[in-house]
Amino acid sequence: MRIVLIGQAPFGAKVLEGLLEKDAEVVAVYTPPDKPQGPLDALKRTALDKKIAVFQPNTYKADQVFAAFKNLKPDLAILAFVTRIVPLPYLEFPTFDTICYHPSFLPRHRGASAINWAIIMGDTQTGISIFWPDAGIDTGPLLLQREVEIGPDDTAGSLYFNHLFPIGVDAII
Repeated sequence: MRIVLIGQAPFGAKVLEGLLEKDAEVVAVYTPPDKPQGPLDALKRTALDKKIAVFQPNTYKADQVFAAFKNLKPDLAILAFVTRIVPLPYLEFPTFDTICYHPSFLPRHRGASAINWAIIMGDTQTGISIFWPDAGIDTGPLLLQREVEIGPDDTAGSLYFNHLFPIGVDAII
């Protein structure tokens, strides 16, 4: 199965490493453009180390960017920590669709501050969602969810790094 991984940061890198450990055929990685004088993104670094093609479009709306994506002939696209809007044609093109990771229960907490909102709203549990994204923001049919308890001393950081990050990687793989 030909997989295109769209993501960034250590989360995306761990997903890539996990897929490769399972002998998945990852044909390309998409990451945001490099930041001037910033460190190399962890997902990009891992992909380059593994000799996997890396694409860093400024926009997903350009026809030539979508043409290059289609030429990869993906069977599955995986969105692993995506902060930019990926247009619907990219999500629908792969043979077996696209799956996306979100670090909260959907549909309750959508958007970029989902972990924070679970704490702010006094939730006693949160979790991760893997779903088939559609044209909305963090919307689409759910594939699976995993839950974790929110302890009295938890922060957004402790929830993410101690719980939501590792179970999210495992759930995608």
